[in-house]
Amino acid sequence: MVKIERSLLNQVIQVRPQASHKGDYGRLLLLGGCYPYGGAILMAAKAAVYSGAGLVTVGTEVANITALHAQLPEAMAFAVTDRSLLEEQLAKAEVVLLGPGLGESDDACHLMESVLSSLSSAQVLILDGSALSVLAKHRERFASLISCQLVLTPHQMEWERLSQVPIAKQTPERSLRALGNFPKGTILVAKGPRTVVLQEGQLPRELTIGGPYQATGGMGDTLAGIIAGFIGQFKGELLDRVTAAVYTHSAIAEELSQSHYVTLPSQIAEKLPVFMHRILLNFK
Repeated sequence: MVKIERSLLNQVIQVRPQASHKGDYGRLLLLGGCYPYGGAILMAAKAAVYSGAGLVTVGTEVANITALHAQLPEAMAFAVTDRSLLEEQLAKAEVVLLGPGLGESDDACHLMESVLSSLSSAQVLILDGSALSVLAKHRERFASLISCQLVLTPHQMEWERLSQVPIAKQTPERSLRALGNFPKGTILVAKGPRTVVLQEGQLPRELTIGGPYQATGGMGDTLAGIIAGFIGQFKGELLDRVTAAVYTHSAIAEELSQSHYVTLPSQIAEKLPVFMHRILLNFK
């Protein structure tokens, strides 16, 4: 087991070249926010934008779009039921986040099938929230469709459904063995009191910061948005980018906990630009 160190952030978070533009910092597509979970995709989108992602597009229910644009005018949005636009955005995206507020309806299953059928090995798919439950229920249906790079972000119960490893037995060793049933290179962010980031062939990476002040709705949606933002805009090993996002999320929460009883997900997102700037200054 390797402890995730703050120094990793300086390897991942880099000064932006003067001659660069929004297209250099990731084209992200976020899908979810179906009734009654509209807030989930809004929190994920806010985290992705505030983490520095260049272009963020959200596919969600039409009813969410006004609220999204009111809170986050930097993000683009379309009705996820618009098949033509969905195909167009899936083709453009470098990183796709599927799951925050998705639900487990037949429509959610069809959406997952469309996403998995469309993505190539050059694209990264993050499965979070409801998408993990949909995958667990329909594993045989979807397994052969996965050809992209995969990042899974389950909490303990979601991982139990996916891996068939009971919560009480979810050690890094057992989770790594279970990860062997997923496509090679899949990254697992096993969320819990001590979150662990796992990839086959790599030592488990343990997060030793954070605490119960993070136990509030939307925390995972915000984490998924930060992971998407880091993957899209930074270079280097995918595992390092994911790990740095996990650390950043809890580091901000820990700072907020010094003056807050609970740390709200939206507060973490809002602190991202200042926190990331401070990382650059501290390591110069």
